[in-house]
Amino acid sequence: MSVQMPVHNTEKPTDSLEAHVRAILEALGEDPDREGLENTPARVAKAWTFLTGGYREDPDKIINGALFTEDYQEMIVEKDIDFYSLCEHHMLPFHGKAHVGYIPRKKIVGVSKLARLVDAYARRLQVQERLTNQIAHTIMDRINPLGAAVVMEAEHMCMRMRGVQKQNSTIVTSALLGAFRTQEKTRAEFMNLIRGHAS
Repeated sequence: MSVQMPVHNTEKPTDSLEAHVRAILEALGEDPDREGLENTPARVAKAWTFLTGGYREDPDKIINGALFTEDYQEMIVEKDIDFYSLCEHHMLPFHGKAHVGYIPRKKIVGVSKLARLVDAYARRLQVQERLTNQIAHTIMDRINPLGAAVVMEAEHMCMRMRGVQKQNSTIVTSALLGAFRTQEKTRAEFMNLIRGHAS
C-alpha cells in the first residue's frame, strides 16, 4: 500500500495567509489594526507555515538518504518520539508520543530519520489513524523490513477545548505490519519494549 502524498510547492505561502488571518479577525468582530493584533496576521502566517511544513517534506528523500546495508535482523525500536499535528476537522492541535519499530531485512535507516519521518507526516492537516498508517507503510515500502510497527498516543484539543470537553482522554492508534501482525511473540515484544519492560 503506497501512502505517498504530494509535496506541495509553496515557497512563500505567508503573504496569502496574512490576508486570510486578517479577514478571520474581522469576521470575529476584532480590529486587526489595534495594538495587540497589529502583527498577529504575520505571526499566525509564519506559525501555520511551520506547523504544516510536512507538505514540503518528501518522505522518500528522508529515508533514501540514510539507508545502510547491515547484517542485523533484530527489532529496532525508537520510542517516545514527541509529535505535534493539527486535526483536519477543526484545525486544532493534537499531540503526544509515537513509538516506531521495525525488523530489518538487509537495510537499516539512520536513527534520526524515524523521528523526521514522524514529523514529515505529522506537520500536515491530519487524523491520527491516517498518520499512524502513513508512517508504518512508508517504512515497509521504503526500507523493505520483515515488519514495521507504529503506536501513537495523543491528546486532542478538539475534545478538550470544545465538543465533549473530556480533559483526560488519550487516543491510541496502532499499525502493525509484516511480522508484527503475523507473529504474536514479535508483537508482544514490541509492546513490552514501548512500555519500558524488557522481554
